[in-house]
Amino acid sequence: MDMKKKENLKGILIGGLIGLINGIFGAGGGMIAVPALERVYGFTPDKAHASAISVILPISVVSMLVYLINGVGDMHSLIYVAPAFLIGGFFGAKLLGKLSFNVINKLFAGLMLVAGGFMLFM
Repeated sequence: MDMKKKENLKGILIGGLIGLINGIFGAGGGMIAVPALERVYGFTPDKAHASAISVILPISVVSMLVYLINGVGDMHSLIYVAPAFLIGGFFGAKLLGKLSFNVINKLFAGLMLVAGGFMLFM
């Protein structure tokens, strides 16, 4: 198998895994997408984060539709939470362009550790 086909196959497998993780957990695909884009495709951390967000958006929309069709989730809460998500996302994207790659990677790793710790001990 030539290198291009191998790279394409890796992309399909990684994409499927990211979609599966995002569908099961409702989020979290970015925790696989970011390191995968950095290591497999050589993206810089800022490009990996920005690309992961652009991939996670349609995955999240599909997952949301499946959840809604199955009656899972509380749409009433979104009326209050969604605007804060949008504002936070806007300012987070602006901040991403101002941080060094080292800081971005450390913040991301720290966030994953904290989230994992909460999940383990809750």
